[in-house]
Amino acid sequence: MNQNNCFYCIKDERLSNLMIPVCTFSTSTLYLFKDQRYPGRCVLACDKHYNEIFELSYKERETMMQDLSKVSKALKLLFHADKINLAVYEDLVSHFHVHIVPKTRDGFEWGKPFSDEKEKHFLEDAEYQDRINKIKMALQDIDI
Repeated sequence: MNQNNCFYCIKDERLSNLMIPVCTFSTSTLYLFKDQRYPGRCVLACDKHYNEIFELSYKERETMMQDLSKVSKALKLLFHADKINLAVYEDLVSHFHVHIVPKTRDGFEWGKPFSDEKEKHFLEDAEYQDRINKIKMALQDIDI
């Protein structure tokens, strides 16, 4: 997938069918994944199109990792996660992005990689907005 066909770059219905924008940082955008079987699952995506992490400049990588750390900490606190799983899968969507998945010991698929193959859990529009507002508030309180 090149930049001309990338839904993170084009921001078309392929993106809006999967996730909702939460906020923007200086080099990335945070999205709430619509499938919330893992409460709080988000994606942090580079604003520029890069296929691999090593293509980002040193400053972009450093900044994105700071943002990733901040989001991970906020989600861990907000969703009472025992662990934040981070995943970079770019076989089908070759635009650098990181899945941020809060998991709890007694929750769904503890001890296993998270999967998109299981039954999806969608929220009502108001529930998505409430979750987004809570994430934004939690991010304001995080200092990394």
